[in-house]
Amino acid sequence: MADVERPNALTVTGAHNGAIMSSCLVEIDDSSAVVRLTGVLDAAGAEAVRGALLARLVARPGPVVADVTGLRVVDAAGRGVFADIRREVADWPAADLLLCDPAAVDGPAHPDAAFAGVPAWPTLDGALAAVAATPLAAVLTAELAPAVGAARQARELVNTGCERWGMPTLTDPACIAITEMVNNVVAHARTPMTVRLAPQENALHLAVRDHSPRRPTFAGISPPTRAGGRGLLLIDTVTRRWGSSAVPDGKVVWCVLHPDDELA
Repeated sequence: MADVERPNALTVTGAHNGAIMSSCLVEIDDSSAVVRLTGVLDAAGAEAVRGALLARLVARPGPVVADVTGLRVVDAAGRGVFADIRREVADWPAADLLLCDPAAVDGPAHPDAAFAGVPAWPTLDGALAAVAATPLAAVLTAELAPAVGAARQARELVNTGCERWGMPTLTDPACIAITEMVNNVVAHARTPMTVRLAPQENALHLAVRDHSPRRPTFAGISPPTRAGGRGLLLIDTVTRRWGSSAVPDGKVVWCVLHPDDELA
């Protein structure tokens, strides 16, 4: 594979008593799904690496390949970061983390405990072939302003997706969920947002990414005397599960709907 220019790079360093103890370089290839990690990864750098990979996953649909060919992981915090990220994005629409590691065997089993739980391939070509097998045509994304009409645009996207993917029974509950998710951004975050949806097997995955760090808190059923505050209850009612993920410069609120679930 020919080398490509990689203008975006983050150097993560760990220090003790003012001395640099470790350094991990994160290089992002904007033209592909590859993020290259080189150097030494320890507890001091794990959170920054987590943030860099989550930022890449939220920026583009489809799996991301972390190329760890030149990375040495030296402690438990570093060892767990890749599996933690994969669990974090498991319910996001069209998101996954794969590894390229020469010590791996093709597929989900990795012999190194440092990368256990993350599908890995020994070559970059093999990992990218796995990415290419993901049907990215089955992803819809819209960039919306926090303004009146945003929820209507999001519902139109949901209607298009449910029709395209043969999920008619999910149209109404998905429209309810996306309306509340978008309206929360308009009312509270007040930032531009990215709405994304994708099918996975027979479930529908929705997500709204905004640029506010304030994460939603669900405290159960609101008293009848309280005005508002029922948006999260509606999301909780119509979805199989939902949650939020902190990402650099904001958050992702996601939910999963299944055709076997009926509205209460």
